[in-house]
Amino acid sequence: MSDTTHPQLPRQVADAYVDDLIALDPITGTYLGVAASSALLPDFSPAGQEARAGLARATLAKLDGAEKLPEAAGSAAERRCARLLRERLTAELAMHEADEGLREVSNIHSPAHSIREVFTLTPAETEEDWAAIARRLRAVPEALEGYRQSLKLGLDKELYGGPRPTRTFVGQLTEWAEGRGWFAEFAAAGPDALRAELDSAAEAARRGVVVLRDWMRDVYAPAVAGSPDPVGRERYGRWVRYFNGTDLDLDEAYAYGWSEYHRLLAEMRAEAQKVLPGAATPWEAIAHLDVHGEHIEGVEEVRVWLQSLMDEAVDALDGTHFELAERVRRVESRIAPAGGAAAPYYTGPSEDFSRPGQTWLPTMGETRFPVYDLVSTWYHEGVPGHHLQIAQWAHVADQLSRYQATVGGVSANAEGWALYAERLMDELGFLTDAERRLGYLDGQMMRSTRVIVDIGMHLGLEIPADSPFHPGERWTPDLAQEFFGMHSGRPADFVESELTRYLSMPGQAIGYKLGERAWLAGREAARTRHGASFDAKKWHMEALSQGPLGLDDLVEELSAI
Repeated sequence: MSDTTHPQLPRQVADAYVDDLIALDPITGTYLGVAASSALLPDFSPAGQEARAGLARATLAKLDGAEKLPEAAGSAAERRCARLLRERLTAELAMHEADEGLREVSNIHSPAHSIREVFTLTPAETEEDWAAIARRLRAVPEALEGYRQSLKLGLDKELYGGPRPTRTFVGQLTEWAEGRGWFAEFAAAGPDALRAELDSAAEAARRGVVVLRDWMRDVYAPAVAGSPDPVGRERYGRWVRYFNGTDLDLDEAYAYGWSEYHRLLAEMRAEAQKVLPGAATPWEAIAHLDVHGEHIEGVEEVRVWLQSLMDEAVDALDGTHFELAERVRRVESRIAPAGGAAAPYYTGPSEDFSRPGQTWLPTMGETRFPVYDLVSTWYHEGVPGHHLQIAQWAHVADQLSRYQATVGGVSANAEGWALYAERLMDELGFLTDAERRLGYLDGQMMRSTRVIVDIGMHLGLEIPADSPFHPGERWTPDLAQEFFGMHSGRPADFVESELTRYLSMPGQAIGYKLGERAWLAGREAARTRHGASFDAKKWHMEALSQGPLGLDDLVEELSAI
């Protein structure tokens, strides 16, 4: 563990934490571009989880002293970093002490998903790179076994993951292992000189997946079959703090979700009439667009088209609404590996930008891609959404701390910015026709229904009397999936994947809309304070350069810019 004989300021404490975290978590190291991490995987066993918790406790103890230093008390940068580090580590420890890591089963976010995804980010340019990949492949069975040990301890303690995420996860593991297996397909791009070793290591990794799959199917799934998928108010509150950096008034947030639902529904109805006059519902117009709207044919063709969309956004926004460094301007469009969740996602650049930020499109076996729901989604995932925020943090890391620029993110801050970015592009006129604007509104509606169903089903809340859907009844996962499907232009497999995600990541899905509300409130407060002299470009860049914050602190900091 990092140490020093001299008193450390909060930013130094935070950066020492990152160094020590990378030693425990080589996956984080790969995300940051640390070459020494490429051959390694973390210990996901109960002992490995406790080691990370011990690091968090030791770091908080060091932070106590750091915050008392006179140099820290007088520095806004030190104060902001200290607040973030304390809040994040405290939230993580609350999760650990409640043994949430012993029931971590998901269709999108679990140790097994992290293991697979990290291979897509591991350097693979040279023979030396591929030799490290072979060693990392060899490490897969042990890493998955550590994860299994944690889940087994959870069973022993009667701490169960949800039955629905478990069923989905078993199916994903089966897909990863079928035929030659996902790892063999990945390793096939390696050099001929290492072919035998890569094939052997990939097969070892595949067998590790099979062992985990068989245990999940034969032992874990039957054991959790009778447990509820929703987590209840107490657990939900911990997850909300972890993903949002605040303790929300959940009943107020639920009511806000409904108010946005009604507002957006009226706006969608008006836009739908421009797309398909006489449409009974907005989703009838969206179904029309699925067949008759603008679309892209071909997987590689859609990847290229999405790249051009982001490149055009960079060119249009740089110098007008943002001021972008050259390395921040670079972002790549990628196709996501098969066997994951249905939602697109973003991965940030390495610290030195040798690996750029990347957006990922899951094709779900499709080769035809309607445009209406891709445009605002790529404003969200790429530019000016996740990429501009996360790449800007990396760009100004010397002004923040390494912790703030890398591992200290808060989901609701980032997702709130990305949803704000979609709205900004609408405000600036980039959604040039009714087709694209209806797709944007459909995405906004999805984020509002997320607030409703995520809070509603986990807390078992009553559906309001003015709802057009089952008024007066209590939410269940089945009702949530039906409601979500009725109010989404997405296909059925996407809807099912989304609901499974909400059940396995409670409180994360609400952060998009509630985070956007915080970003809009901060902008409005700053605009009111400055009046006619408000400079949106300056505000955007200062806001993006302040590093991550939880929703407790975000509005205050944005308002002061």
